[in-house]
Amino acid sequence: MYKKIKRAMDIIFSGILLILGAIPLCIVGILVRITSKGPALFKQKRLGKDGKVFEIYKFRSMVVGAEKQGSGVYSGKNDARVTPIGKILRATSIDELPQLINIFKGEMSFIGPRPALTYHPWTYEEYTEEQKKMFQVRPGVTGWAQVNGRKEVEWPRRIEMNVWYVEHMSFLLDLKIFFKTIFKVFTNADNVNSTETAKRD
Repeated sequence: MYKKIKRAMDIIFSGILLILGAIPLCIVGILVRITSKGPALFKQKRLGKDGKVFEIYKFRSMVVGAEKQGSGVYSGKNDARVTPIGKILRATSIDELPQLINIFKGEMSFIGPRPALTYHPWTYEEYTEEQKKMFQVRPGVTGWAQVNGRKEVEWPRRIEMNVWYVEHMSFLLDLKIFFKTIFKVFTNADNVNSTETAKRD
């Protein structure tokens, strides 16, 4: 029952925020375009519910082709690939706002396991059956792993927390994650990859 209620809330709130934030979102998009070469939005294939692939939307905070430069999927402190405005977008998590579109479309939720890349840390087929439980719900803009270490947590442990979330998902837990996320955003805590986190146990 909660899954249905949660989806209804996702549609309502993402729709409202897209309408109210239309002008600010357009302004941010224009700033991204005029301050660095390339599109305003960054699109990337991610693993969604049931392992289905979808395109996640973000405001582009790096130079075009950043994934093929430097440290690849990892972004450390003072990463030269991050654009000047991208530093602000990342520090404030404003770069994540286009995911309101993903939520409205039904590809994501406000809260859930953060969607992994199709190839990192592993392909869908390489996850164990236990680990695949994290794909039983829609991925989220924020989640249990994000408020308990975020980018500092190695992937095996991150997946364990994602599975735990799926098994204990409730309104109160989502509310707790929401408020902890607000705190993380304002303090910019755990928002930089200091080590490689895709090592297996």
